[in-house]
Amino acid sequence: MRKKRILLVVLAISLILPSFLVVAENNRKTGDITAKAIEIDGELASKDEVVYANLHANGELHEIYVVNTLDVAKQGTIIDYGTYDSIKNLTDLSEIERDNDTIRINATKGKFYYQGNIKDRELPWDISISYELNGKKIAPSELLGKDGYIKITINTSANENVDPVFFEHYLLQISLTLDPDMYHDIEISDGMVANAGKNKQVTFAVMPDHEEELYLKADVLDFELEGIEIAAIPSSFAIDSPDIDEMTKEMKSLTDAIKEINKGVAELRSGVSNLNKGVSSLRNGSLDFKNGMSEMDQSSGELVHASTSINKALATISRSLDDIPGGIDISDLENIPEGLTQLANGILETADGLAKLSENYTLAYDKLGNAIAAIPSYEINEEDRNSLYMSGADPAIIDKLIETYTAAQIVRETYSVTNEAFTGVDEILETMSGSMEGMGNSLAFVSHELSSALEGMDDLESITQLLEGLAVFSANYQEFHAGLVSYTKGVGQLSNSYHNLHVGIVELSTGTATLEDGVGELYDGTNQLYEATSELPTQMQEEIDRMLAEYDKSDFDAVSFVSPQNEQINLVQFVMKTESMKKEEQETNEIQVEEEKGFWIRLIDLFRG
Repeated sequence: MRKKRILLVVLAISLILPSFLVVAENNRKTGDITAKAIEIDGELASKDEVVYANLHANGELHEIYVVNTLDVAKQGTIIDYGTYDSIKNLTDLSEIERDNDTIRINATKGKFYYQGNIKDRELPWDISISYELNGKKIAPSELLGKDGYIKITINTSANENVDPVFFEHYLLQISLTLDPDMYHDIEISDGMVANAGKNKQVTFAVMPDHEEELYLKADVLDFELEGIEIAAIPSSFAIDSPDIDEMTKEMKSLTDAIKEINKGVAELRSGVSNLNKGVSSLRNGSLDFKNGMSEMDQSSGELVHASTSINKALATISRSLDDIPGGIDISDLENIPEGLTQLANGILETADGLAKLSENYTLAYDKLGNAIAAIPSYEINEEDRNSLYMSGADPAIIDKLIETYTAAQIVRETYSVTNEAFTGVDEILETMSGSMEGMGNSLAFVSHELSSALEGMDDLESITQLLEGLAVFSANYQEFHAGLVSYTKGVGQLSNSYHNLHVGIVELSTGTATLEDGVGELYDGTNQLYEATSELPTQMQEEIDRMLAEYDKSDFDAVSFVSPQNEQINLVQFVMKTESMKKEEQETNEIQVEEEKGFWIRLIDLFRG
């Protein structure tokens, strides 16, 4: 019976054992994930990685090792990942198991540190460092102990072969330590120079997602250089938006002021346009007036010549009264009325021309007055000008505004001063026209009466009366002739003087036309300025938000540098340093003796004082 039971047990074992061995073999070959999961009985709270990189003096990578800090929340087995060539426990003397990229760590609760050395791995940044001595490039190995003017150039850019997340979110801080006994007259690009003990500390910062070219220049004696340190940390600090309410309020005031200026310039443009039209009409009327004066001046000679002939004839008649009747030829008298009529017609035509000229001048003068009155009288003070210049508008446009405003005010002031003179010209034209018309009518009347008298003469008594009347008329005509000569001289002087006045009016017309064009350009500029600044407060806030968003990386979630399988990453930092370029220190005999002393001798030396 007992043998039968043993046989059944052996049979059951024989049935189960083959399948168990197969499963065990499969687990051994494939690495059963379930088994591993069962082995992970510890709990990891977070992990930090500090990536140390040693660089050559020119910035090329020499070696990388990573110090991993595990914050263990529960004692037990922890799994970490990383493609390391070798690992070292920095916490205790226990062994760390490594299976390819999988690291098994039996850790107690608290911080656990271990180091992993990496080969054939690149950094997220391409760093290039070059050196120049006295303007010529030089290899770092040839610099030691040299004197001269040194330039160190550091270029940083993205390494396209590495995950860009680090380049896009990490801030680089580059530091150089300089001995002031060696380095003098230090000059750097964007950076900071500070005292660090007896040394000078030069610090550069490279913002995330930016490539930079940095340089340091100095006079150096007996060149040496400590290793250049480069730290990279995530720019994960949040940037609060500044309070710009007061600034936007001031910007709103500036925008309102620009709006008012633009409105004023629009009114100025309208006024200057009317001014230009009025001055243009004045110029045309002045041209007609000048031409009329020239014609009058040119015809004055003919008037004087005709008047001289009449005056001579009358004088001859007057001298011949003593020879009545035989010395008088009636046919000679018949020519006098015709001459008087021609002279009267010429004077009346001149009077008519002066009347039309006076009318045109009055119209042009009224238009000019209306145009001048349309120029705005507001004042742009120094504060308004400074506000414009501080607004960021094109200074050339502002200069045109000030120049145009000044010119417009000069036009107003000039017109106010010369207004009386313009009024005087109008009055002179009216007086001259009336005088010429009266003179012409008087001559026409005399001509008519003389012609009628000559037709009715039939006896000696009538001729005698006529001759006596002509003698009186001759005496009076001499005064008229003298007045006519004076008048023609005055016309000549007026013509010459008015030519200069007309030249001034033409220059004024040219100036107002240029002024109108300038004010038009100015209005386009101020209108563009207003449109550009009308939304300035909003645009300023948007620009601030855009700039803050560019540098605010507070939403960045840390990722592992060594393996994407690692989770619960708290912080990843990079610490890079170039090799130092320093002279080797000579060992002294005293140091050699010290090294030869044993432990007990050195211990006794401590108590010897």
